Amino acid sequence: MANEIVKYEQVKDKIIVLRGEPVLLDADVAQLYGVETRVVNQAVKNNPDKFPEGFLIPLTLSEKKEVIKNFDHLESLKFSPVNPTAFTESGLYMLATILKSPRATQTTLAIIRTFVQIRELARTMQSVGQAEDEAQKKSLLRKSGELIGDVIGAQLDTTSTETEIELNFAVVKIKHKVIRGKNDK
Repeated sequence: MANEIVKYEQVKDKIIVLRGEPVLLDADVAQLYGVETRVVNQAVKNNPDKFPEGFLIPLTLSEKKEVIKNFDHLESLKFSPVNPTAFTESGLYMLATILKSPRATQTTLAIIRTFVQIRELARTMQSVGQAEDEAQKKSLLRKSGELIGDVIGAQLDTTSTETEIELNFAVVKIKHKVIRGKNDK
């Protein structure tokens, strides 16, 4: 496990949205880096100047209960007397400057790729509402469908897509369905 290369899929499955921001919890960060959670938290504690406000989000007790309830892989946190800490994208980049190993490098690359995909999807979806002609909208919707497929399930092949645009008095509602089938490879 220590020499295992961390893949994009392993990272994207662990990203959660907390207070409106995509984050990774300390326990997931530790698992991805192949270390114990205490090692990650000790690195933060030993380098407080590298983690200014906005780089880390300490969870409240109610937020801890909510993530345990909504994410099965975090059930082990139920028994921890300590509330987890969430790393924002900036916090993860800073952590990468502290944890040094081949696995840390691979993990950081996978994390960066994942967050780039999420940002690109957000930009593309925002552009759809600003598109001036139907051809441009269709192109952006196709691109957003591909990005959604990358972010949600890269291990599956798209067999078809369907896009529906509904306009309601200056409100644009977009529904994009991606139908996927398992790889036969």
